[in-house]
Amino acid sequence: MIRVGLVGTGYAAKLRAEAVNQDDRATLVGVAGHQPDKTTEFAQIHQTQTFHSWTELISAVDLVIICGVNSEHSSIAESALESNKHVVVEYPLAIDLQSATRVIELARARNRLLHVEHIELLGGVHQAFLRSLSQIGTPFYARYMTITPQSPAPAKWTYKPSLFGFPLVGALSRLHRLVHVFGQVESVSCQNHYWNLESDRYTGCLCKAQLQFKNGVIADVVYGKGETLWTSERKLEVQGDRGALIFDGDQGAFVNLEGASAIEVGARRGLFTKDTSAVLDYLLNGMPLYVQPEESLYTLKTAIAAQRSAEQKQTVIIE
Repeated sequence: MIRVGLVGTGYAAKLRAEAVNQDDRATLVGVAGHQPDKTTEFAQIHQTQTFHSWTELISAVDLVIICGVNSEHSSIAESALESNKHVVVEYPLAIDLQSATRVIELARARNRLLHVEHIELLGGVHQAFLRSLSQIGTPFYARYMTITPQSPAPAKWTYKPSLFGFPLVGALSRLHRLVHVFGQVESVSCQNHYWNLESDRYTGCLCKAQLQFKNGVIADVVYGKGETLWTSERKLEVQGDRGALIFDGDQGAFVNLEGASAIEVGARRGLFTKDTSAVLDYLLNGMPLYVQPEESLYTLKTAIAAQRSAEQKQTVIIE
């Protein structure tokens, strides 16, 4: 029986708690959060106990699952690993490259599990993307756009750069989906705009990066959210010399000279349960995980390069 502790009380933590409670190989020992009232309510709903701090929680468990503020991920993970605990952390592992590298090296030195969640790889769209890619021949262009209007912009940490990170760092999965398929990145050019950035909070952002992959593929990634955006969009498009793949929301299509044909896309539900189950399979049965922390680190390196590009207003070469 794996004793699990949760850090965080948000949406991801809710799904993690449900996943742990549904698995008879683990028990949810407790939760630690920033707001005492919310933490107490969370603990009651998920039938576990409240810890006053994550440092106290770490000492009582075997596995720490970190679902809180992005900027705290690396410090909590580092403390847990120093205490010889296994760690699962929602992406990004850190909002800077040095902290993420240090945590990965510590996990290796302590021989403890460090798993950075990337459930986008388990989702129906990505699995259909992988299955269908060979149909389009040699890919040469990709475009991935996720736009989320929110008005008014919520008063949450996800709208604070110091806590969320640069947009494509905090939303690392937007890059990781493409890096997972197309491999190493040669260069990145990025533009980013915040609206009403005051006292470390903005009401909207729009970030666009163009990646040049070493295999020749060019990809545009657009991520935006907040008050200044008016239409929602979640679309992945890949062009090849024999056709194209288009995933619009949860609908997929293969397009070539003969027309368009539908691609079956699996559900988005239950991905945190799959991820949690995979972690327990690894810890108890030695079964390999679907992603390694070094892969997430490489994508973080790409995201940090995008940040540098936006700040310096020039293309950044990735060594």
